[in-house]
Amino acid sequence: MSEPETRLKQVHDRINSAVQERGPGKPVVLVAVSKTFDAETIRPLILAGARVFGENKVQEARGKWPGLKSEFSNVELHLLGPLQSNKAGDAVALFDVIQSVDREKIAAAIAVEADRQGRRPKLFVQVNIGEEPQKAGIAPAATAQFVQHCRAELGLLIEGLMCIPPAGEDPVAYFEKLAGLARKCGVGKLSMGMSGDFETAILHGADYVRVGSAIFGKRPAPAQV
Repeated sequence: MSEPETRLKQVHDRINSAVQERGPGKPVVLVAVSKTFDAETIRPLILAGARVFGENKVQEARGKWPGLKSEFSNVELHLLGPLQSNKAGDAVALFDVIQSVDREKIAAAIAVEADRQGRRPKLFVQVNIGEEPQKAGIAPAATAQFVQHCRAELGLLIEGLMCIPPAGEDPVAYFEKLAGLARKCGVGKLSMGMSGDFETAILHGADYVRVGSAIFGKRPAPAQV
């Protein structure tokens, strides 16, 4: 068993423990964040049972996932990173879930492509839960109105909300805030929690946790130009 396969099992065990501590109810989906890792690194994890993966960039995903998805038809692929409107067509074609719907222009581009392609990925609205100026996402105070706009004006089915709490801070208040926003918006799913805090996220209602380094280890350094 490779190191990533061993770490995958450890993460699943930790998720199961957190779910048991939370109590009976909804399951938790592990999104293995495979950004920067190639198909040969990902394939053993699929063979070991991983079925949901996340990527940050459309172009990178296009280079490795069409082949993997043709080989493993039951794999689900999530877009986690920011989406440019000119990449909306590629994103709708490739991804099963887009978790980074973060502004009206992107929502409108996805709606156009969904109608054109006859393909409707599940959608999450990304909330800038800490209201950090350097981060993407809808402001918490504007989230309910934005979700309603996506539904009523664009005909989009918003599955849930996603957030990334401020680094270095206790995430609990931010997880609780996102859960409250989801109730206010009438959406059923929460994507929150990463390698350093996914167990805490589960205890506060996460449906999806996005775990990268705890499974894959240290990411490859960018190529030098």
